Amino acid sequence: MILAEKIMDERKKNGWSQEELAEKLGVSRQSVSKWESAQSVPDLQRILEMSKLFNVSTDYLLKDEVETRPVEQATEDSGMELRRVSMEEANKFMQENDRFAGKIAIGCLICILCPVPLLGVMALQKLNILPLAEDPAGALGMVLLLAVVAVSLIFFIPAAMAHAKWDWLEKEMFDTEYGVDGMVRSKSEKFQSRFIRAITTGTVTMILGVIALFIGAIIDENNEPLLMGLCCLLMLCISIGVFMIVRAGIIKDGYSKLLQEGDYSKEGKSNTVLKAITPIYWMVATAIYIGWSFLSNRWDITWIVWAIAGVLYGGLSVLLSELHKKKN
Repeated sequence: MILAEKIMDERKKNGWSQEELAEKLGVSRQSVSKWESAQSVPDLQRILEMSKLFNVSTDYLLKDEVETRPVEQATEDSGMELRRVSMEEANKFMQENDRFAGKIAIGCLICILCPVPLLGVMALQKLNILPLAEDPAGALGMVLLLAVVAVSLIFFIPAAMAHAKWDWLEKEMFDTEYGVDGMVRSKSEKFQSRFIRAITTGTVTMILGVIALFIGAIIDENNEPLLMGLCCLLMLCISIGVFMIVRAGIIKDGYSKLLQEGDYSKEGKSNTVLKAITPIYWMVATAIYIGWSFLSNRWDITWIVWAIAGVLYGGLSVLLSELHKKKN
């Protein structure tokens, strides 16, 4: 292996991001990125510092004929050789992850819109446009609501099953072949501006929906058909905002998985407590949302469960991550 590959290998074996290694060496992240993509070569002082940081000889770093460490030394945490991700695999994963992000985002959009048929039917009934009594109209609305939920599952389930083959990227430590890290990082940096726009636009769209509902309540809070119509508009705004945020978030997570950064770093993958709690947490949140919605029949306000659950989950993730760091 050449120097660039050895720097990348040793950095990843230590579970460091390029930013973390750059900080330890007192250089910029761009410098480390150029070293790993063989665009430049570190000076002798940095070579010596990396030799100490990686606990390897300078001969190992500088001489191409000195190959990688023995497997048992390079993978002491796992006891087995690390799986290597090729350029072809990385590109295939990113393409499939983009499609997965789109399908999951559409599923979320449809799921959030599920109360719209119910609210629409009830509004038409109150305006005497729909010739049904209140109870039959409510029953019709519930049937349509469940039908919309069923449609959302057509996107969720097949997408999750097809994407399951890449689950190991979230759970296992792995290595990448030469050039993969630099290619993925370049794509990630180019996507960053799109990610920021999606988050910003999605958030603004949801806020506009809330503003429209408040304006309607101010104009005539006793006009139920008007408020129901505005609730439908609110759901539409929220669904569009969530679509943009979820899609951008999944694509960005895909880059983090390949780069083994953020939640998918060595420390994040070893945080088994968070992994065990996460599915239970969201199952409980879903049960609360469905139970409250059906018991109160206030689908126009029960969506707030997801906003609260998201904020609380963020705090829980930070807390468990800090406890995990202290433990290690």
